[in-house]
Amino acid sequence: MKVAIAGGGIGGLTLALALHSAGIEDVDIYESSPEFRELGVGINVLPHAVRELDELGLLGSLAETGIPTAELTYYTKTGQRIWSEPRGIRAGYRWPQFSIHRGELLGLLYRAVLKRLGPEHLHPGHHLLSVGQEKSRVWAEFMSRRGTARIPRVEADLLVGSDGIHSVVRQMIHPGEGAPKWNGITMWRGLSEAEPFLSGRTMIMAGVTRRRVVVYPVSRKHEQRGKALINWVAELKNADGRPMSGHDWYFTARLENVLPHFSSFKFDFLDVPALIRNAKVIYQYPMVDRDPVDTWNKGRITLLGDAAHPMYPVGSNGASQAILDARVLARELALQSSVEDALAAYDAQRRPATAKIVESNRKAGPEVCMEIVEERAPQGFSSLDDVITQTELQEISKKYKVAAGFDVDTLNSRPSLSVPREQIA
Repeated sequence: MKVAIAGGGIGGLTLALALHSAGIEDVDIYESSPEFRELGVGINVLPHAVRELDELGLLGSLAETGIPTAELTYYTKTGQRIWSEPRGIRAGYRWPQFSIHRGELLGLLYRAVLKRLGPEHLHPGHHLLSVGQEKSRVWAEFMSRRGTARIPRVEADLLVGSDGIHSVVRQMIHPGEGAPKWNGITMWRGLSEAEPFLSGRTMIMAGVTRRRVVVYPVSRKHEQRGKALINWVAELKNADGRPMSGHDWYFTARLENVLPHFSSFKFDFLDVPALIRNAKVIYQYPMVDRDPVDTWNKGRITLLGDAAHPMYPVGSNGASQAILDARVLARELALQSSVEDALAAYDAQRRPATAKIVESNRKAGPEVCMEIVEERAPQGFSSLDDVITQTELQEISKKYKVAAGFDVDTLNSRPSLSVPREQIA
């Protein structure tokens, strides 16, 4: 079976590794950028996704690079604590949760693909123009991003669109869908060197949906030196019905566009304005998603990751869900009797599951506890128990974990997604 993957991001690279692990080795990745680059800022990889990367032999590399998140804590806009819960191993999972630089995660995935599949299977500088299918063969046409001669048409038995929120493959399957949906929130992100805060492995969120910050450390190397490389996200609902701002990793903002909105987020345990001032680069993009669709498949073409289920960055699920997509798709391709049957099984498992997360994230997901407290006590509180009960907070947290597929009991006990060796031809 020959597989063509459009897009060399986290989802596409993980799929290549998952296919190789499942005995499918004729796999090529076509990436639009002229080279595979370690771009971005921080992301979280949740325990259910770390399990899959562990089974692909990458746990050691993750541990050398990222921070094993110890706890997640929610605060009000004035720094009053609402809820705190352990994460990863401390929460009873068999696998950690990692906060990691997106570029470093891409780098370790890329190096693993390079080693296991070989450089001849990686094709940077291939910008996807169109895709189609003739009988049992799919094809893709690319434009060169390197100024070289015309790229010949690529043919394969299966094409996977892992080409992001502006997916060309998705446009072919669902023509006329239009642009991503913007909720009016602008997001600014940066990385800043600073002293460790709280436990040194804490992820915090403070504020409410219309104005909040998310902060966590991402670098094991910095931690070993007694410092912290801190990823921060500042979100502000500053538009309704206006055109969307830029949406790529190259759109940057000026300090004065960001800092005034978050000058009050100076807490006794963390100085957020100082983090914003210390960032070398501030990236800006809108908070967008798309409506869930009725299928990801068309013949022998399917979608994966942000191309399939772009979601708001709530609950730290984007990259994790792409990793799960990759593992399920590889397993079904290895075990089903035909490509079509495999894609149908993949779609039946992953599409409804991710649709629930998209819808939950639109309602603030687990972060809804911050909205509830703000609504009930906008001026703050003397006793949290007078505002929201611990039982209510626990139920919010558990409900989201169940919906997103990473509640402790289910994850720890479910069978592996790896293909048994005896079933690999």
